[in-house]
Amino acid sequence: MAVIKRGHSTDVISSSVPLQILFYLNMFYYIFYFLATLLMIIYKSTVFSYPDSNLAVDLALLFIMVFLEVIRLYMGVSGNLTEDKTALAASLILSFGSIILSVYFLVWQTYVLWADEIISIILLVFYSLEDLLKFAAIASFASNAFA
Repeated sequence: MAVIKRGHSTDVISSSVPLQILFYLNMFYYIFYFLATLLMIIYKSTVFSYPDSNLAVDLALLFIMVFLEVIRLYMGVSGNLTEDKTALAASLILSFGSIILSVYFLVWQTYVLWADEIISIILLVFYSLEDLLKFAAIASFASNAFA
């Protein structure tokens, strides 16, 4: 926590650096996750007997997940940097949708390879750590608003 003195008033910066680092790492990891999952879906559709309807559902959910992830990360980063509780809370709410979709790709998709399990578990660890730090950051922002 840094303190900046301007004139007679004192402003406290309460943005979370660990949360910002996790957002940054998650951006790169999610690009890897998306490409790896897309390539594995293509691989499974060529090697295994993959029903067309299930292929369409898996691809649609993967692209919905990309859309959610972009919005979630944008809201989280901007909420953390500007100390906006509403944006950070929106990111927290959107992360529940991302968690559900990640669990889908971990457990419920048509064919689950061991690589699917590994990359989905790592993504779920990122989400869990981010959500814990988001709660802490929201609490910090709220306590500084009343100070």
